[in-house]
Amino acid sequence: MSLQVEKLEKNMAKLTIEVAAEDLEKAIQNAYRKQKNRISLPGFRKGKVPRQMIEKMYGPEIFYDDAANELIPKAYSEAYDESGLEIVSQPEIDVVQIEKGKPFIFTAEVAIKPEVTLGEYKGLEVDKISNRVTQKDVDARVQEEADKNARTVVIEDRPVQDKDEIILDFEGFVDGEAFEGGKGENYPLTIGSGSFIPGFEEQLIGVEAEKETEVKVTFPEDYHAEELKGKEAVFKCTVHEIKAKELPEIDDEFASEVSEFDTLEEYKSDLKAKIKEQKTKEGRAKQEDQAVEQAVANASMEIPDAMIETQVRQMTDDFRRRMQYQGLTVEQYCQLTGMTEEKMTEEMRTEAKKRIETRLVLEAVAKAENIEVSDERFDEEIAKMAEAYRMDADKMKENMADREKKQLKEDIAVQEAITFLADHAVEK
Repeated sequence: MSLQVEKLEKNMAKLTIEVAAEDLEKAIQNAYRKQKNRISLPGFRKGKVPRQMIEKMYGPEIFYDDAANELIPKAYSEAYDESGLEIVSQPEIDVVQIEKGKPFIFTAEVAIKPEVTLGEYKGLEVDKISNRVTQKDVDARVQEEADKNARTVVIEDRPVQDKDEIILDFEGFVDGEAFEGGKGENYPLTIGSGSFIPGFEEQLIGVEAEKETEVKVTFPEDYHAEELKGKEAVFKCTVHEIKAKELPEIDDEFASEVSEFDTLEEYKSDLKAKIKEQKTKEGRAKQEDQAVEQAVANASMEIPDAMIETQVRQMTDDFRRRMQYQGLTVEQYCQLTGMTEEKMTEEMRTEAKKRIETRLVLEAVAKAENIEVSDERFDEEIAKMAEAYRMDADKMKENMADREKKQLKEDIAVQEAITFLADHAVEK
């Protein structure tokens, strides 16, 4: 295998890879062995047709695709290592020459990691951390806990109120005609949840159980169903059941049930300390985000489109896997949210570019500041990972490939760069 590297514009490169004619011949022979049992010619038993006869009948090109598919992965992998380039995209392969008796030549166009020119990254202005806790903050947290411990009771002596949980039947009509997807039976709905289109839930407040009522709404202009956009609709609704939360009394007994403390005063004091700690962490995270955002804005780099597309594909694949885990396809997700795949991909492309820029700048900061990951810091991260996966730390470290260890150290260095930016920022 021989390699020529040509640097292109916008951080792209073309690898021209040449594979010896003998290797091509071996690949063609392997392709013949795989295909011969599927090829028949008059006068020959199936699987016994000589290669020369097949090539004479169909042309030598019959085996070229399989031969190329066998040769390209190995040759490209060798070229990848030999090139010394930091390749950051999938290759775009183009076959230049494939012919019996001649070398097999193909090109691989790839994106290479861009150089980053750092701007100002020290002394950046960030918001001051405020961890002041008010009585309102504490009361709100107590109320949240009370809501969690509320019991749900069936209401029989009043109409629907805000926050009630109801069971209802509904059927929607546009211009007097029922429309597809507009009917539901025994549907659970929490009033005020925003689950239905604007104006629907509010009109159910005051409705009595088992009495049919009409709800009039207008579908939003950006509604996902084209035929319903901006249309006025009437829903015939019947509420079958009304349920409401019954909150516990907030006193010492409540405090002892939801915490390790005996009194409400002790419980609130503990909550105050925890809220303060949370606000401190959130304030620090905000400072880090602000510092990183400014460092990225101050830097300059040229991101190749192929690098962005590779990131988009990875993000799309991750999203599909998450949806599958939840029992949904991407198409079903789009129907439920009113999103289109085109719009989702475009949003991912914007996010992909942002992620790439952020990563490159943080790597550049780590390099500029000689941020190195100590063995102790590396082992700390391994221990955290091992605990999360319920594995032995030494065993996990032993099973990691060198490439995985290198990647983890790079990830830790990036985190250290974030800390560095925040530590060297100025509060305004």
